[in-house]
Amino acid sequence: MACSTTYPMLFVLLIFPLHIFAQTKFTIPLGSSLTANQETTPWLSQSGDFAFGFKQIQPQNQFFLCIYYAKIKDTTIIWYANDGYPVPRGSIAELNPQNGLILRDPQGKMIWSTSPIIASNVAYAVMNNTGNFVLVGSESSVLWESFRYPTDTLLPTQILEIDDKLVSRKSESLSVPGRFYLRMLSNGNLVLVTQSRPTNFDYDAGYYNSHTSDPGDEANSGYRLIFDELGSVYILKRNNHRLLLTPPNVPSISENYHRLSLDFDGVLTHYYHPKSTTSTGNERWSTLWSLPDNICLAILGETGSGVCGYNNVCHLGENQRPYCVCPKGYSLTDPNNKYGNCKPKFIPSCDEFGKGNPEDLYDFDVVTDVDWPLSDFERIYPSAEEECRKACLEDCFCAVAIYRSNSCWKKKLPLSNGRVDATLNVKAFLKIRKVST
Repeated sequence: MACSTTYPMLFVLLIFPLHIFAQTKFTIPLGSSLTANQETTPWLSQSGDFAFGFKQIQPQNQFFLCIYYAKIKDTTIIWYANDGYPVPRGSIAELNPQNGLILRDPQGKMIWSTSPIIASNVAYAVMNNTGNFVLVGSESSVLWESFRYPTDTLLPTQILEIDDKLVSRKSESLSVPGRFYLRMLSNGNLVLVTQSRPTNFDYDAGYYNSHTSDPGDEANSGYRLIFDELGSVYILKRNNHRLLLTPPNVPSISENYHRLSLDFDGVLTHYYHPKSTTSTGNERWSTLWSLPDNICLAILGETGSGVCGYNNVCHLGENQRPYCVCPKGYSLTDPNNKYGNCKPKFIPSCDEFGKGNPEDLYDFDVVTDVDWPLSDFERIYPSAEEECRKACLEDCFCAVAIYRSNSCWKKKLPLSNGRVDATLNVKAFLKIRKVST
């Protein structure tokens, strides 16, 4: 998928400032405001493609202040204010000369603003045709723009600079920050990593690394992720070479909307959607490309739960999307979050082992091609399959035993980075409690 070629730096410099000044009309004057309700008209781009305003969360009586596609029936949000946290009905967003854009609750308390990033007084705002919301000062100086503070999405003509990041949503329904981050590191690598919540501790777990860092030749290192005006996505190196992430034959950007989103499940996806106003209403976002190819198997680190929660198992579905299924004997700790942790219906207790034969207390659910590779606490080699089963049965710490090629691995709770992999050729023995009779 990736290839290397040259791209003149002059062309980049000429194109990308244009997204700021592509529109001189439809400016939003100081004092303009939006109210969180269903009646308020959003601030539209001149083309009518993009809107800046409040969108209601159904069926809740709360709203997002956001940028979204105005002409698509199914609301697609591309940028959130207030880190994606909703606000109550009656909240107000106002354009202020000193603080830029201010978001207040119905009682007038400030919830969020673009200050203190604003260096001087704002003259007006513009919702650009590119999807970039810009605060403009005197002499048309750009004081703040949504393109410089992305949430989970990049648009054509947008750049991810060194130390900038995309942050996934927490879940399908929650837009607050999640665990996955796409970062452009100072060493030149583009990485897809995770953080723990709520401490924001960086795990060493990574799901993608562009390997565009070159300590021996800094000029050969990456320093920008660029989504250009033709719909191509690539890492630009300091020597003007680029690592192309987009496949050939990109659908026409004049006929399609394009976006690059870090989805809640950790998959970075390039979507496109027809712009046609004569559509049947059945059009949906299509996937052009995504990475990693299999996020269930792409884990590079040794900590964290993985794509799915602890004790959960990651399966790869359509379009490289992961889905999670608790193994037999486990259930979701939060029934509304199928990507979350799974709790065991029982926890093996060493106190039980003195009360009878383990064979009378426990049984195994046997599955193939499933593993939790980071939860080992003992390996037995050589081992026959029946010996592996018995070793786990008689060990009160063993929750699962994995058998393959004369080797037996005992696993302890919590089980992490569970995945299905047809190439494993393993047999997993999951210990379950026998039902009392």
